[in-house]
Amino acid sequence: MRGGGRYGQPQTAKLADARRRRQQQKVQAVRTIYKICPASTWREAERQGSYRGSADDARDGFIHFSTAEQLAGTLQKHYARQSGLLLIAIDGDRLGDALRWEPSRDGALFPHLYGELDMGAVTAVTELRLRPDGGHDLPELPL
Repeated sequence: MRGGGRYGQPQTAKLADARRRRQQQKVQAVRTIYKICPASTWREAERQGSYRGSADDARDGFIHFSTAEQLAGTLQKHYARQSGLLLIAIDGDRLGDALRWEPSRDGALFPHLYGELDMGAVTAVTELRLRPDGGHDLPELPL
């Protein structure tokens, strides 16, 4: 039974299943999720009382969020060298069924909100400092 598992399931499928189970356990433990947003866009959302997402969010049909563990990669991939950014902390539990965890970068599960972000779910807003190398300083966040 070359490459197969104990019950005939290929070893790679077994590993993928185990990885998905570990990710689901992490997802269940995550309470706070994060949105990176230009300060001017966020201030307008505060004025309007809800956040509808960025142009990329609108294109994809949901608002993209990251966990604390995913933030550095998200900043590097999508926000390098951008100044005037805010880190918005959100209580994911307050978003209900509109929040879904779906595979994205490298198969990791990312939080996606199908709907507007209610400002009542926001727990903190923090300025992200741009470093001379184009990266950002992240505050200490619980993982």
